[in-house]
Amino acid sequence: MLEAYAQHPDAFTSSVEERAALPLSWWEARLSDAVEASEIVFGCFVDGDLAGVAGLSFEHREKARHKATLFAMYVRNSCRQLGLGGQLVDQVLTCARSRDGVLLVQLTVTEGNHAAQALYERKGFVKFGLEPFAVAVGTGFVAKVHMWCRLN
Repeated sequence: MLEAYAQHPDAFTSSVEERAALPLSWWEARLSDAVEASEIVFGCFVDGDLAGVAGLSFEHREKARHKATLFAMYVRNSCRQLGLGGQLVDQVLTCARSRDGVLLVQLTVTEGNHAAQALYERKGFVKFGLEPFAVAVGTGFVAKVHMWCRLN
């Protein structure tokens, strides 16, 4: 993920500096396979090397438990066009469907990232809004497209 933050600062809300300062235990907690984990990160491998990741977080507040969020989607440049992104999204949606009461998955994608947005649309996500000035990048800002996918 540090590679992702460095190479694509406009795609992620976190910065390399923020995440690099976190202890290893924070990263390890995201790899939990506990049935009721609040966050799960999936990985895909090419020739034994981590090639891509996607995260899924679950809401625990009573009025929002029906929602999950896809986050931190990234496939290394050298591994793109292999279908890994689609496989990761499929895994995220399968996991979300397995959780009792989860009805939808939401996400944000940087405006102008047409390849990622097209992938999400192929997987059933629909745009529902645009958040201007969503992320500060350098001396400017990027907007985020908000998308959701109903799971039934």
